Amino acid sequence: MGTPYPGARCPLQEQRARWERKRACTARELLETERRYQEQLGLVATYFLGILRAKGTLRLPERQALFGPWELIYGASQDLLPYLEGGHWGQGLERFCSHLELYTQFAANAEKSRITLQKQLKKNKRFRRFVQLQEGRPQFSGLQLQDLLPLPLQRLQQLPPDSRYENLVVALAENTGPNSPDHQQLTRAARLISETAQRVNAIGQRQKNEQHLQRVQALLSGRQVKGITSGRWFLRQGWLLVVPPRGEPRPRMFFLFTDLLLRAKPRPPLHLLQSGTFACQALYPMAQCQLHRVFGHSGGACGGLLSLTFPHEKLLLMSTDQEELSRWYHSLTLAISSQN
Repeated sequence: MGTPYPGARCPLQEQRARWERKRACTARELLETERRYQEQLGLVATYFLGILRAKGTLRLPERQALFGPWELIYGASQDLLPYLEGGHWGQGLERFCSHLELYTQFAANAEKSRITLQKQLKKNKRFRRFVQLQEGRPQFSGLQLQDLLPLPLQRLQQLPPDSRYENLVVALAENTGPNSPDHQQLTRAARLISETAQRVNAIGQRQKNEQHLQRVQALLSGRQVKGITSGRWFLRQGWLLVVPPRGEPRPRMFFLFTDLLLRAKPRPPLHLLQSGTFACQALYPMAQCQLHRVFGHSGGACGGLLSLTFPHEKLLLMSTDQEELSRWYHSLTLAISSQN
C-alpha cells in the first residue's frame, strides 16, 4: 500500500482550516463593526444625551422617553470591546449576554421614542435648534438623530445583515471547533442573542400592528366601528370590486384582520365632518368563511375573481390586477387558517 504524498492534507485538516478561516473572518468583522457601533453610540451619548442633560433642554421624563436605556447599552458595548480586541470572544460575549435585557427594554420603548422625537421637534423650538446644530457637526457625517435612534435594534437583528450581533455570533459559534475553550460560551451566547432577537422582533411587530390599527380606526367613522380595531391583528386593506347578482360591479374598500373582514364605502367628499373617511357596510367573521378562487389562476393579465361564502351571505370580489388579487387570496387564506 502506497504512502500519501507528503504535502497532502487529509479532509479533516482541510475542514479545520476552513473553519479557522471563517472564524477569523467573522471575528474580524465582529470587532470592526463593534468599534463603529460603539463610536455611533458614543456620538449620541456625548453630543445629545450629555449636553441635553447639562443644559436642561429636555426634562428627565422626556429624555428617558426619547433615548430609553441608551447609555446603559453604550456601557455594555464599552465593556465588550476590550474582550474582542484581546481575542477573548467567548468570555466577552458571555458577559455581554447579561446586558441583553437592555435591548428588549429599548425595543419596547421604540414607538414612544419615535412619537417623543416628532412631538419635540414640532413643538419645542429650543430642542429643534439644538438638534439641527448637533446634526451639523462633522462627526455625524450627515446623519440625523432619527437615523441614529434605531441603531441598537439594527445592531441586534435588523439591516445590514453583516453587522448584526445575531448573524455574527452565530457564525462565530458555528466555526469554532467543539474542543475549543470558547465553544461552549459562544454557543450559549449565540442562543441567548437569537432568543433576544426573536423577542425584539415580536415587540416590533406588535408596535407596527398598533400603528396600522390606529390608522385604520381613524379612517372609519360611525358608531358601528367605534373601537372595532382594538386587540386585532391587521393584515391588508385595499379596493376590490364587489360583483352583485345583478348590475355592475361596485368598488369598495376592504380591511382585513385575522378574525374579521370589513367592507366599507367612502363618505361623500363634501361631508362636513367625515370627508375622507369610510362608512362600514358589513362585517364578516373569517372563522365562518369558505374561500375559492373562481378564476385568475393562470397568471394572465385579465385579473381574477374570488368567492367568499359565509353562513348568511356570499361575496364575489373581483380585481383587474391579478397580482393584487393573488395577494388578497394569500392574506384571506392566512386569516382563515389562523381561526381554524
